[in-house]
Amino acid sequence: MHLARFPRIHLAHLPTPLEPMERLSKELGGPTLWIKRDDCTGLSTGGNKTRKLEFLMAEARAEGADLVLTQGATQSNHARQTAAFAAKLGIDCHILLEDRTGSTDPAYTANGNVFLDFLHGATAETRPGGLDMNAELEAAAERLRAQGRTVYAIPGGGSNPTGALGYANCALELVHQANERGLRIDRIVHATGSAGTQAGLVTGLQALNAGIPVLGIGVRAPKPKQEESVYALACATADKLGCAGVVAREDVVANTDYVGPGYGVPTPECLEAIELFAQLEGILLDPVYSGKGAAGLIDLIRKGEIGRDETVVFLHTGGAAGLFGYVGAFGYGAAKAAPEAVA
Repeated sequence: MHLARFPRIHLAHLPTPLEPMERLSKELGGPTLWIKRDDCTGLSTGGNKTRKLEFLMAEARAEGADLVLTQGATQSNHARQTAAFAAKLGIDCHILLEDRTGSTDPAYTANGNVFLDFLHGATAETRPGGLDMNAELEAAAERLRAQGRTVYAIPGGGSNPTGALGYANCALELVHQANERGLRIDRIVHATGSAGTQAGLVTGLQALNAGIPVLGIGVRAPKPKQEESVYALACATADKLGCAGVVAREDVVANTDYVGPGYGVPTPECLEAIELFAQLEGILLDPVYSGKGAAGLIDLIRKGEIGRDETVVFLHTGGAAGLFGYVGAFGYGAAKAAPEAVA
C-alpha cells in the first residue's frame, strides 16, 4: 500500500499510542487487553475522523473548495473534527445536524460537540431524524453552489473510499507497532457505525496479509445492513488502493447486540464500560460509539466468546467531548463524594 500516491494533509498526531490496559485486563480476568489510542489524533480532542479528514480535506483543497459541507447526528464527533480541520485550513464549514434521539436536554442540544462545532466557526442547520441525509446533503450542496460557493461535500462519518484510506493507513501503523514490540494480536475490536473505520482497517489488514480479524461492535444498523455497508466500502477502498478482491465477505464481521434502544441512547452496559475505562485506566470513552464498543468487548469476554488467553486490541475511536452532552445519564452530583469526605 503506497498511500503517498494520494493527496494528504498531515495534521494528525501519528502514530497514536498503543498501550496495555493492565488493570482492566485484571478486572476481567483476561484476556490481555491493549488500546490503540485514536482519541489522541489531535484536532479538537481527537478521534478517528482526523485520519479520514487528512485525505478528504486534501481532496477538498485540491478541488479549490471554499466551503466543506457534511452531516451527522446532533452530537457528531465527525462534525466537530471537520469543523476543526476546516478552521485550520481557513475553509468555511457548514453542517447538517440530524436529530436521531429526540432529546431536548440542553446539555445534549447545545453542549459537547455542538458547542465545539460553533467554537470552531462552523455554521449549522438541523434536520429531523429519519430523513435520507445523503439526499439532504446533496440538496444543501446544490443550494450553496447556486450561491456561488465551491462546495466539497463529505458524507457522514467521512465514510467513502477517500476517507477510508485513513484506516488502511492505521492498519499499516498498528501492524508496525505490533511487530516492533513482538506483540501478536489475536483480534481488534472497535465501534462501527458509518462503516469507514472498519472498511479501511479490514482492507489495510488484508492487503498486508496480517491475519488479524476485526470485530466491529455496531452502534446503529442491524447486523446484515452493517456488514453489507462495511463490505461494499471495503471493496471500493481496495479498488482505490489497487488491490481489488483482497477483501472477502467473511472478513467483515459486526456484532450489533449492543445498540440498545437506538443510536446515541446509552445503555446501562455502555455506562458501566465508560466508568470501568475511566476508573481503571484513566481513559474517557463516549456514550455513542466507543462506550458501546467497549460494552460489547467486556460482555463478550465475560461470556467467554473472547478467550482469556487472547491478546486483544481495542481501537478507541474517540468522542470524549460528547460526554458533556450526556451528564444526566450518569446521575452524578455533589452527593457522589465519599462519606468520610463529607463534614
